[in-house]
Amino acid sequence: MNHLFDNSDAVNKLLERYGVKFGIYKNGEFKEQLFPFDSIPRVIAKEEFDYLEKGLIQRVTALNRFLADIYGEKKIVKDGVIPEEFIFSSSGYMAECEGTMPPKAIYSHISGIDLVQAKDKTWYVLEDNLRVPSGASYPMIARDLCRRASPSTFHDIPIADNRNYAELLKEVMDYVNTGGINVILTPGRYNAAYFEHSFLAEKTHSVLATGQELVVENDYLYYTGCNNEKQKVGAVYRRISDDYLDPMNFCADSVIGVPHLYSVFKKGNVALLNAPGNGVADDKGIYYFVPKMIEYYLNEKSILNNAPTYLPFYEEDRKYVLDNFDNLVIKDVAEAGGYGVVFGKDLKGQKKEDFINLVKKEPRRFIAQEVIDFIDIDIMENGERVPRKADLRAFVLTGQEVKVWKSGLTRFSRNPDSFVVNSSQGGGFKDTWVLLR
Repeated sequence: MNHLFDNSDAVNKLLERYGVKFGIYKNGEFKEQLFPFDSIPRVIAKEEFDYLEKGLIQRVTALNRFLADIYGEKKIVKDGVIPEEFIFSSSGYMAECEGTMPPKAIYSHISGIDLVQAKDKTWYVLEDNLRVPSGASYPMIARDLCRRASPSTFHDIPIADNRNYAELLKEVMDYVNTGGINVILTPGRYNAAYFEHSFLAEKTHSVLATGQELVVENDYLYYTGCNNEKQKVGAVYRRISDDYLDPMNFCADSVIGVPHLYSVFKKGNVALLNAPGNGVADDKGIYYFVPKMIEYYLNEKSILNNAPTYLPFYEEDRKYVLDNFDNLVIKDVAEAGGYGVVFGKDLKGQKKEDFINLVKKEPRRFIAQEVIDFIDIDIMENGERVPRKADLRAFVLTGQEVKVWKSGLTRFSRNPDSFVVNSSQGGGFKDTWVLLR
């Protein structure tokens, strides 16, 4: 096992050699960089993962019910559980999706749920990612390289094999497929997660396609390959955001989407994974209501905890946020990737006053949370073990059944003073070992 821990540099060199990178746009430029890997795994005991699994299945089931309801009868709004204006003011709500039911009534096929574990061992959900959650490919390929570096480690320790993620994803795609081939729709080479798109296409035996290679004819979607032979498409795992998916129905300026794709989806002639309009469910403001959703739709108490959260939208919460500003983390509900996160204690003077005035002026735009002092996990740095903050992105796949991948993406901060672990903010990642006994 020590042999494995000594191989971070070797594994990172292989990741670079194989093009396992992510890209970010910064100051108008696209830059690719390595997603640094640390070889000390995060280990989760079987009993602990069983608990997480049960809670994640419950949460994603309720979120799928919510999406079906909110684009249908809106019972949860009519019954006063969630304020109407909170739904329709969400940047993720799409009026175009009203009345559209996806194949097999599944909206979120691939859910990325971000969790942290506090120092008292309590797990908290920080975010629900139901639009285009990414990251599963990185621990898959890292595990493969670690297996090569130290095969005895994986022979001697009862660890769940994480190579089945592609199998789980293919099962979901096949289940909702309306008749035709499976396609992974990518914006192209300069997308931040292009490596993952190509990797998952290979592993699921799907066709990797750009929008220019897909065409709508007579209310069906077709893939046109190099020889211009058309193949009917039954399921599209799209890695393009809602706005750019279809220039005829959403953003007219999109050059990476497929004209009339949404019309085909609306007629039930193709499955889109994940369904358009899911953003209303992973809005950071809607997150506040997920425990209430679970009670409303499932008649159960939430197994997993939300981080203690306050909505300035409500007068009582707004007063608490302003009175305890220095002790809270404030998040812009429309931002992602670690952006739009402000720790109250870090703002001083005029900047603090300006930000508080912004919260007062646009209370729906923000949520505030207690700062969870989540656990540190060891990483190797300059040949020594050092503690760093880390979260866990769990992947939940919904097809005929709701299944939780027995692995996950553990991200860590490389800054000893930071709680922000996102790759776009300079974080790294490590493998997640789920023990089988």
